[in-house]
Amino acid sequence: MTTLQHWINNAEYSGDDRTGNIYNPATGEVARQVALASKATTEAAIAAAHAAFPGWRDTSLARRTAIMFKFRELLTERKGELAAIITAEHGKVLDDALGEVARGLEVVELACNAPYLLKGEFSENASTGVDVKSMRQPVGVSAIISPFNFPAMVPLWFFPVAIAAGNTVVLKPSEKDPSAANWMAQLFAEAGLPEGVLNVVHGDKESVDTLLTDSRVASVSFVGSTPIAQYVYSTGTANGKRVQAFGGAKNHMLVLPDADLDLAADMAVNAGFGAAGERCMAISVVVALDTIADELVAKIAERAKTLRVGDGTRGCDMGPLITGEHRDKVAGYIEAGIEAGATLALDGRTGATDADGSGFFLHPTIFDNVQTDMSIYTDEIFGPVLSVVRVSSFNEGIDLINASPYGNGTAIFTNDGGAARRFEHEIQVGMVGVNVPIPVPVGYHSFGGWKASLFGDQHAYGPEGFKFFTRNKVVTKRWLDPSHGGINLGFPQND
Repeated sequence: MTTLQHWINNAEYSGDDRTGNIYNPATGEVARQVALASKATTEAAIAAAHAAFPGWRDTSLARRTAIMFKFRELLTERKGELAAIITAEHGKVLDDALGEVARGLEVVELACNAPYLLKGEFSENASTGVDVKSMRQPVGVSAIISPFNFPAMVPLWFFPVAIAAGNTVVLKPSEKDPSAANWMAQLFAEAGLPEGVLNVVHGDKESVDTLLTDSRVASVSFVGSTPIAQYVYSTGTANGKRVQAFGGAKNHMLVLPDADLDLAADMAVNAGFGAAGERCMAISVVVALDTIADELVAKIAERAKTLRVGDGTRGCDMGPLITGEHRDKVAGYIEAGIEAGATLALDGRTGATDADGSGFFLHPTIFDNVQTDMSIYTDEIFGPVLSVVRVSSFNEGIDLINASPYGNGTAIFTNDGGAARRFEHEIQVGMVGVNVPIPVPVGYHSFGGWKASLFGDQHAYGPEGFKFFTRNKVVTKRWLDPSHGGINLGFPQND
């Protein structure tokens, strides 16, 4: 059985004794192994990035941009290869994997515009004979710790921006589906990226803690659950690093009586069960007004029953969960919902699957009459479990969403412009959709939630991404002419 190794200085790097299993979630079989980095291996990747930083920082914007354009060209040509890797290791259906790559490409295209986004400002004659300018400079070695649910898109949110801004990178992908990271790093090397600029280490807590504490690492970008995001933020900042840590979510979709209920039902299914619910922007709670709740739940259940579940390479609608352990955890939440008294409108624990072997499958599950103290409501389940909470008014719906400790994404379905505008204004969530269930911003805006969904000040990609990966420097200068006034010990004043 082959073992996936690390990628350091544009070459495979081996030497670790510990390994982990990489599964094919559709069959339940171990497909290959992945090396798990020791502290020494992680330090070797950091050292490579640290050594490469001065040269890459001083590489012209024109040269950096040319390499980025070449990477975009190669990724566009070969996106089918990357999508196949994602489907094989994560399990999401092939169309969904292709969509993931396409959204990552948006950020690569943004990074191609780095010369414009890195421009500073200039003020002539701020004081007599004194000019002031600002510039944005890279921070140094940037660590990126990415999750399993988007093995290509989430790394692409960060490393193209970091690299275009002049930083070097150590990427630690999820050890559950790590091959996409190596594939992208090799493709970037093919595009002309110098040695040490993008390195990949595979591992677990040992490698993460090394990245968080090594003094040569200047910034850390993390995406994962809220408890780990809190740990990454507190540990990284305590060690002097700039940190953006994106945590968990519990995304609500409020449906008003004037909405197109067929559209709302379609979107609830798409946003709740796409990628088997393993999305940080998945809709996991539908908030329905009492007057339309029965009809809406029936429409959602009717559609969810038709979904074909199975191997993502076979044209199915929904694939498996990432591991058997995670499937069992999600199934445990279904049991907990039943015990708590929620109405099980659709049970996903049984059903036919189109796959070979015993993969990690659950079918779409829908709970109605969910109360806010039930674990299926309070916890981020990260699986194909959709909860319906009934409210009596628009105001109650807004209050319910704002009471959540999370603030990642939310949506409202309505044809009332006034209601939509008020929702946009009053809702305490970072990303809002109006008749759009998964409001992930396009590449030239920035991604990020509020409250317990984000630790740190800057969001991902877009203009804020470039701010995170650079530091602002202001230079005040004066060139004296022969008529300067000589020595003057008074405090300098603007005039």
